[in-house]
Amino acid sequence: MGKVHVPKPSLPPPSNSIGAIAWAKKHLFSTPLNSVLTIIGMYLVVTMGYWTINWAFINADWVGDSREACTSSGACWVFVSARFNQFIYGFYPESEIWRVNLMFAIFTVLLLALVIEKTPKKPWIAAFTLVVFPIIAFFLLYGDAFGLERVETHKWGGLMLTLVLAVVGIVASLPIGVLLALGRRSNMPIIKNLCVVYIEFWRGVPLITVLFMASVMLPLFMHAGAETDKLIRAMIGIVLFQAAYMAEVVRGGLQAIPKGQFEAADALGLNYPKTMGLIILPQALKLMTPGIVNTFIALFKDTSLVLIIGLFDLLAIVQSALADPKWLGYSVEGYVFVAFMFWIFCFGMSKYSQHLEKKLNTGHR
Repeated sequence: MGKVHVPKPSLPPPSNSIGAIAWAKKHLFSTPLNSVLTIIGMYLVVTMGYWTINWAFINADWVGDSREACTSSGACWVFVSARFNQFIYGFYPESEIWRVNLMFAIFTVLLLALVIEKTPKKPWIAAFTLVVFPIIAFFLLYGDAFGLERVETHKWGGLMLTLVLAVVGIVASLPIGVLLALGRRSNMPIIKNLCVVYIEFWRGVPLITVLFMASVMLPLFMHAGAETDKLIRAMIGIVLFQAAYMAEVVRGGLQAIPKGQFEAADALGLNYPKTMGLIILPQALKLMTPGIVNTFIALFKDTSLVLIIGLFDLLAIVQSALADPKWLGYSVEGYVFVAFMFWIFCFGMSKYSQHLEKKLNTGHR
C-alpha cells in the first residue's frame, strides 16, 4: 500500500484582508485621492470634536443661578439649568407643576404598556389611552374641576406645549388621513372629488399660513359672542393640515397591495368595511410604517411654528429667555438645548419605527 497523503490544515487569511484593516483599505484608502480625502476628513473630525468636547463638557460651567457663575471659556449650561422649569413647563404655576408631571407619568406608563410585547390586555390599554386618558389629561392640565385650580392655556408653554400639540396632531391626523385616503380611492364620484379637493388644497398651503388663518379666520365661523381658545385653533389647523399629508402616505400603502387581495376578499363574500379592516389596511399599514413615522417626525418639528401666533412652545420660550438682559450672549447654549430635546424625541420615534419594520416584515423580502 502506498503512503497515505494527509492534507495540511488551511492557513488563516492574511491579516490585511480581514477585519478593520481590510475595511479601511477598501473604503477609506482605496485610491490616492480617497486617502488624501480621508486624512483631511479625519483631521477636521478630530479638531472639531476636540473643540466641541472642550467647549461643551470640559470647560463648561454647570452650577449656579446667574451669569456670574459662568467664568470659564466653555459653554454656560447655568443658563439652561436656571431656566429649566420654564423651558419644560412654560408659565405654568409652580405650585401646580405636579399635575403636569402626573400627566406625563401616566402617559409614559401607558406607552410602555403598549410597547412591551408581553403586556396583557393590550386592546383595553389602547382603548383607555385613546378614549379615557385625553379626558384625564385635560382635567389635569386645565383644571377647573375636582378641586383643581384652573390654569388658562396661555400659561402653557415649553416642552409641555410642544408635546401636547404633537400628540394631539399625531393621534387625530392618522384616522382622518385613513378616511381621506379611502375616500380618494372610492368609486363614488362625490366623495372622491371632495377628498381630492381637500387633500390638494391643504397640501398646497404652507403650515405657517394655516396657523395664521386658524388664528384669525376660525373665529369668524363661530356664532356671535363665542370665543375659541388660541391653543384649540392651533390644534385644529395642525390636524387638518397634517391629515392631508397622512392621506397621501396611506394612499401609497393601499396602492401597494396586490389586486388579488381585493379579489380574494370578494371571493369570501366580505363587504367593504370587513375587506378594508381585516385584509387590506393591516397589510398596508405594515408597508406604510416608514412613511407614517416620517410624517409624525415632521409634525413634531413643525410644532415650533406656533410661536408666530403667540404660543410659547419650547423654541419660543427659549427665545424669550434669550431676550432677558440678564442672559444676553448665551443663544448658542439655548439653541443647542432645543436641538437636543427635539433630537431625543425624533430619534426615539425613528428607532421605534425601525423596530416595527423588523417586527412586521413578514413575507416581503
